[in-house]
Amino acid sequence: MQQPQLLHEEKVFKDPVHRYVHVRDQFIWDLINSAEFQRLRRIKQLGTSYFTFHGGEHSRFNHSLGVYELMRRILDTFEERIHLTYEEKLLCLCAGLLHDVGHGPFSHSFEKVFRYHHEDWTRAILLGDTQINRILRRYDDDFPKKLAEVINKTYDNKLIVSLISSQLDADRMDYLLRDAYYTGVNYGNFEIERILRVMRPQEDGIVFKFSGMHAVEDYIMSRYQMYWQVYFHPVTRSAEVVLRKIFQRAKVLFSQGYPFIQEPVMLLPFLQEQVELKDYLALDESVILFYMQLWRKEADPILKDLCGRFLDRNLYKYVEYNHRDFRLLAELRDEFQQAGIDPVYYLEVDTTSDLPYDFYRAGEEEERIPIMLQMPTGELVELSQKSEIVQAISGKRRFDYKLYFPLDKVMALPGDLSRKIRGRLGVMEDA
Repeated sequence: MQQPQLLHEEKVFKDPVHRYVHVRDQFIWDLINSAEFQRLRRIKQLGTSYFTFHGGEHSRFNHSLGVYELMRRILDTFEERIHLTYEEKLLCLCAGLLHDVGHGPFSHSFEKVFRYHHEDWTRAILLGDTQINRILRRYDDDFPKKLAEVINKTYDNKLIVSLISSQLDADRMDYLLRDAYYTGVNYGNFEIERILRVMRPQEDGIVFKFSGMHAVEDYIMSRYQMYWQVYFHPVTRSAEVVLRKIFQRAKVLFSQGYPFIQEPVMLLPFLQEQVELKDYLALDESVILFYMQLWRKEADPILKDLCGRFLDRNLYKYVEYNHRDFRLLAELRDEFQQAGIDPVYYLEVDTTSDLPYDFYRAGEEEERIPIMLQMPTGELVELSQKSEIVQAISGKRRFDYKLYFPLDKVMALPGDLSRKIRGRLGVMEDA
């Protein structure tokens, strides 16, 4: 087991959210400089949100450093309240730094089409033949396994797990503040300094002083607003729909033996569904965009059109959709097909949902870790029992359904057919 090794001089990253990110351990510095962590510079934190909020170009690298810094500050505030060994502190810092290391290009859209989960790749990077694994094993051969358990929420120390995976953790706090900053909105801002001051460590997780309840309320509402105003913005979702259709079309063409102008060598493992860790780590958003530039010149009209739409931001129109109206959707698909517009690629229902806050209910299959308030008497009370604001939204999942389609293709149809389809879609004549 390696002993603590401090840098000769503290390293700092200038950060627009936390002002500075401080690195004191040689161990952390080496992890930051690993190839797998540096790859996160080439993965956007917000996927396709930059189509909606042009400032939202920040990377998973930015966010991961921010989570590490918040974790470091949390541990500093706990110093006089609970004893954590050096190994426990290191687990916390590494979990904050490496929790997102398995994300791929345009993470969630890519995952849906190729059917994998970034959590599995994070575990593979920590445990596999990687620079990160070799650095982690310098401390202890079992350290990568322990860290994977922390990130996977199976580690036996619930306090350590809750700092990176709970309803109010270092990960969520950083991405709300960071995403709000880069997208230029105010929704995600909350009193981070106050929350850090009222955070208290317990064996089973973190709790918050009752006097800081309003800062926690502010955080919950910030999260709620960010999801519906930023993360689930319909223009962002439109770009995600187009992106998914590109990947779907590429898969179909490959399965049919389509002769691509240039063989998509770096995507072959994904198209063949035989992906190894080295293949995954070689993929980033620059690679995906490179192939889109090639594919927009392909003979296949659908792949060509979809890539052009994504690269030029010629996205799909959207309308509100009643998800119970199966008949309308079936009829629209038939009409699109008859009009020569393939509904597989040009008509899509997209659903989003969010549960802003929930609490544990005995007997339910999915365990929910509640946010607990520490009363002046020392008693612990679940947040919604004291907060009317949080009580009003607790356990209430909100859903949103939208129907996406290329309005320009519908407009280009013969007059009567175009008007008929637009009428069914509820699109105004002058749209």
